[in-house]
Amino acid sequence: MIALSTVIAYLLGSVPVGILVCRLYGKDPREVGSGRTGATNVYRTVGLPGGLATVAGDVLKATLGVYIAGKIAPDPNLVTLAQSLAAGAAIVGHNYSVYIGFRGGAGGTPNLGGLLAIFPLAFVPTAVAAGLVWALGRIASLATLTISAIVFAVTIWLFIDGVRPGSILVYGIGQLVLVVWALRPNIARLLRGEERRISLSKDFVT
Repeated sequence: MIALSTVIAYLLGSVPVGILVCRLYGKDPREVGSGRTGATNVYRTVGLPGGLATVAGDVLKATLGVYIAGKIAPDPNLVTLAQSLAAGAAIVGHNYSVYIGFRGGAGGTPNLGGLLAIFPLAFVPTAVAAGLVWALGRIASLATLTISAIVFAVTIWLFIDGVRPGSILVYGIGQLVLVVWALRPNIARLLRGEERRISLSKDFVT
């Protein structure tokens, strides 16, 4: 059942919400900016309402996948492992969607969705922190890395404090690896001081 729930989470995570949203405007985010299908590039493509709709959809698809995993886990002692694998699978699906030739986003919003299902109390603070980084710095990759760093810290705390078993680290470490891997070019540009910033103007891209 854990394998099944992991596959379900991957397929849900693979739903290209950003593309579906942009189709309502007659556009395709893969032809704009970074070419990714996540909320930031949707914002570049069609503006703020579309970006926010994509955030909501990408968060919810991961939350649903992790929720299903928790419900169908064959043993209460395996719930955390099932949820951790599902959260990671949702990010993999988002970044490498089977529906669009294994392309996608960078994993920030489904990461929030996984956190919402696993430890809801941390969801709002993490979302607010990422939102502030995004708004103040206007660098999307930093916001995504902020989410990943907080999730990693939260899972470490959950394990050390005995709230969750060690299998929670499958999620904590796994999501960090997935996000950093997806953002390799962005991290290189950050280190060179050349990372693109999000424009708040009508042109959307700087």
